[in-house]
Amino acid sequence: MKIKLDENMPATLNAILTAYGHDTDTVHEEGLTGSSDHEVWQEAQRAGRFLITQDLDFSNLRQFQPGSHYGLLLVRLPNPSRQSLIEHIGSAFKTEAIETWQRCFIVLTDRKIRIRRP
Repeated sequence: MKIKLDENMPATLNAILTAYGHDTDTVHEEGLTGSSDHEVWQEAQRAGRFLITQDLDFSNLRQFQPGSHYGLLLVRLPNPSRQSLIEHIGSAFKTEAIETWQRCFIVLTDRKIRIRRP
């Protein structure tokens, strides 16, 4: 899967997801740090990438309707420390059928994963 990590994701995730066989890039690597959410989203879509973020500006299911994009994972943890983000996202990508997440709107919490499919 082609993935883009938003700037609020730990850089370590890039190496972890790449080790799992994903083509991963980051907002930082592309020089988009500090860019608007709209710019980050447009670049992810232009490149055909699944976006992973904690940014609540991406939480509107109507705006980010499943099937209208390459995929969005919104991470909502009560204590989103760097280590907690790495553990939860790494675990999900190791144990879940990630290939079925393309074009979906997914919310990852500390207790469950909600997947909205096209």
